[in-house]
Amino acid sequence: MTLSFDDIQKSESQHVLQTYRRQPVAFVRGKGPRLYDVDGREYLDFVSGIGVASLGHAHPGLAAVIADQAGTLLHTSNLYFHPFQAEAAGRLSALSGLARVFFCNSGTEANEACLKFARRHWHTQGATDRVGFVAVEHAFGGRTMGALSVTYDEHYRAPFGPLLGPVTFVNPDSPDALAAAVTDRTAAIIAEPIRGEGGIRPLPRAFSDAIMDICRKTGTLLIADEVQTGLGRTGYPFYSQAIGWEPDLISVGKALGSGVPVGAALVSEKVAATISTGDHGSTYGGNLLATRAAAFFLEQLMDHGLLAHVKTVGDHLERRLRTLALKHPVIRDVRGAGLMRGVDLRIDAAPVIDQARLQGLLVNRTSETVVRLLPPLTIDAADIDAGIDVLDAVLMTVATEVPA
Repeated sequence: MTLSFDDIQKSESQHVLQTYRRQPVAFVRGKGPRLYDVDGREYLDFVSGIGVASLGHAHPGLAAVIADQAGTLLHTSNLYFHPFQAEAAGRLSALSGLARVFFCNSGTEANEACLKFARRHWHTQGATDRVGFVAVEHAFGGRTMGALSVTYDEHYRAPFGPLLGPVTFVNPDSPDALAAAVTDRTAAIIAEPIRGEGGIRPLPRAFSDAIMDICRKTGTLLIADEVQTGLGRTGYPFYSQAIGWEPDLISVGKALGSGVPVGAALVSEKVAATISTGDHGSTYGGNLLATRAAAFFLEQLMDHGLLAHVKTVGDHLERRLRTLALKHPVIRDVRGAGLMRGVDLRIDAAPVIDQARLQGLLVNRTSETVVRLLPPLTIDAADIDAGIDVLDAVLMTVATEVPA
């Protein structure tokens, strides 16, 4: 028996904790860059599970390895060895240049691990008061207590204080403010090369350069939060590489498992040397299913031309969006890289999101005025064109709402 949308919504309202404001649609099937709802209606997916469905939906190769692993062995815990952690870790090290990997279950957990490892690094060296963090305005690190502490938006933070501290948030338009914020008690700077939840905002070049300069001069560790930007999303393995960073730690998640929950903290040899057995752990982290899925995704990214594909279609997406901006005065700015793009509007983006969904295109609102586009890394130019054509039509309907 197939449940109707009303059945699903009613059941959720009775049994699921109401922490999400969901859109009025229920999906039951997907293929490539498309999703299908309970009524069989087709949607072009430019959200991809908030950047998670990196290989699209129901990728046959990924489905095959997941099915094979599920029928073989899912989980044994980190009390024992298995072959897939080393395979996935080796590929992550090759991409990042960082020697060690800690596997967890999400990008938020990866950020938690990075914060812990940064503090442990200084504790091991006897600098036990070097415990502070410097983060960036409009940053989003996650919703657990440590990751929330380096998340900027007060509406996420206020109900849950006191949080981890001390944390200083710096305006990225002010490199001088960064220099003033970093002291001999700062353990690490944590920053997204492009702030995703914060509105697809790349860091200004002067500020990103200042981060590396200050880290080199003071020894402060650099945590690159690449949960959204990493693993091919921008057309680079890591966007920190594109802006000249040499991070000590990198957090990844989202794209890594192509829908299977997995995250990882990538750690330099310098920091890894200060970590001891028992300093961190995870029961589920790095299980056979998750790391086999991660290894499969990384194989596609590294050995089958996916990075080059993202660069090509990402350039095409940028051209289409910039042409759209010339046509529609409601567009204030177009930002991002590769297949991580934000269209900043002069109005609230919510009506655009709703109208796009009604016309069969899924896009996401963030930072109130930004339409966020995160299509699967496997999307082709024809589907990009189809999606932008829908967005074009939707923007025509909201043009009269542009403030004078």
